Amino acid sequence: MKVLAGDVGGTNTRLALCEVNDGKVLRLVHTIEPSASHGSLREIIQAFASAHGADDVRAVCIGLPGPVRGRRAQLTNLPWVVDADQLERDLGLPSITLLNDLEANAHGLSTLADADFSVLREGSPERGGNAGLVSAGTGLGEAGMHFMRGKLYPFPTEGGHADFAPSNELEWNLLQYLQRTHEHVSWERVVSGPGLATVYEFLLERAGASAPQWWQEAQSNKEPAESIAISADDGDEHANAAVDLFLGLYGAEAGNFALKIFATGGIYLGGGIAPKLAKRMKGSAFLDRFDGKGRMRSLVEQIPIKVVLNESAALQGAALFGARHAEP
Repeated sequence: MKVLAGDVGGTNTRLALCEVNDGKVLRLVHTIEPSASHGSLREIIQAFASAHGADDVRAVCIGLPGPVRGRRAQLTNLPWVVDADQLERDLGLPSITLLNDLEANAHGLSTLADADFSVLREGSPERGGNAGLVSAGTGLGEAGMHFMRGKLYPFPTEGGHADFAPSNELEWNLLQYLQRTHEHVSWERVVSGPGLATVYEFLLERAGASAPQWWQEAQSNKEPAESIAISADDGDEHANAAVDLFLGLYGAEAGNFALKIFATGGIYLGGGIAPKLAKRMKGSAFLDRFDGKGRMRSLVEQIPIKVVLNESAALQGAALFGARHAEP
């Protein structure tokens, strides 16, 4: 079955024509467009369909960064409202389905090979246990996978918007720093690309240090998180401290989510940041903060943790879900 699949992110929107058969997804055409350069999702899909043809497409499925309510979604980090019924009328495409982007990503895990993962910890997975996906990128997405009848069934959450909870004096100071400009401080404010930038600026201010030239250039190029990671590798003191603090916070929240959904089957780390920091994670505070859950330490320290390296997981998951939804 031919499916038009989409993975919308705050930074990029990926679209692909896919052939889906027996749970396997083959991407025939794959494009990436900067999301903010377009006024709507309809505009991007229309240009893609005109360029590559969509006459024999039997289903369309789009993963979206935000809560999907029925057939409509207000996106969190983009000023778009997406309505499946309106898209069907405007584009003349059949069977358009919307789902949360992390739910799509979770569906896509079954389409990946072993080489598409980096194992942070083997752990001792419980057969029949739930699993979870925690993805830091433009935002912080979290999805669960409930084990039932021999399969894992993904479900979306908006857990990244839950209250940020500091656990030491430094993190308490970070919370106070964020409260100057944000009425509500969520985990997404610290565990995301913009969150890493915020952590870095907080540490600069705390140290009374001036912003270096590379930081000013990174902000103008709109690549602050990546520049911080590169500068940390190059030995920049404050960038290095920012990445260390960030990874500790990432581990803390991933462990929180694992407890909340009882993810004894494993936790997957998706998004654009984890693959870039996968090697550094092993020697960071990530695992210690993941496991530091008091009386539940003996439970969470057995949970396997894997980094998703394939950036097309959500796109393939959308294609898989779209094909299944369109089947009679």
